[in-house]
Amino acid sequence: MSVINTSIKPFKAQAYKQGKFVEITEADVLGKWAIFFFYPADFTFVCPTELGDVADHYEELQKLGVEVFSVSTDTHFTHKAWHDSSETIGKIQYYMIGDPTLTISRNFDNLREEEGLADRGTFIIDPDGIIQGVEVTSEGIGRNAAELVRKVKAAQYIRAHPGEVCPAKWEEGEKTLAPSLSLVGKI
Repeated sequence: MSVINTSIKPFKAQAYKQGKFVEITEADVLGKWAIFFFYPADFTFVCPTELGDVADHYEELQKLGVEVFSVSTDTHFTHKAWHDSSETIGKIQYYMIGDPTLTISRNFDNLREEEGLADRGTFIIDPDGIIQGVEVTSEGIGRNAAELVRKVKAAQYIRAHPGEVCPAKWEEGEKTLAPSLSLVGKI
């Protein structure tokens, strides 16, 4: 079952952010754009490359009004230890949510139950708490934060411009499409 166009479900979890432990709930997501960036586990191989890539784009995402919540089934204590011991993870300024109860991963239908690990999944959420974008890749395929930024810009554009859609490879400032009967068969 697809989670696209569904509301995020209630949760409460502990996160590590900028030297502090903080509690996060679904209420902290509402009213702004958000990215939930799930990954299998701390102290692994592909995961730090992805989290570091998102960290490199975090300022740009913040300028777009987007908050980032990385999530794994590790604890917030493990996130702090990883943050303190890895140069790549040490540059992270966004929330690192611990999901040891598996609640958030299950809420997003993004859990490998038999392993107790989150899949490598990205979810773009609008200010109403509605999931607008999903990307899930297998264990060995890392994601691209620049492409994630592009997708966020497209989601924000279509929200601000009802009746328009963004074609493949759309970049900010490029032409969009206005679906209509006159376009059928002409693209």
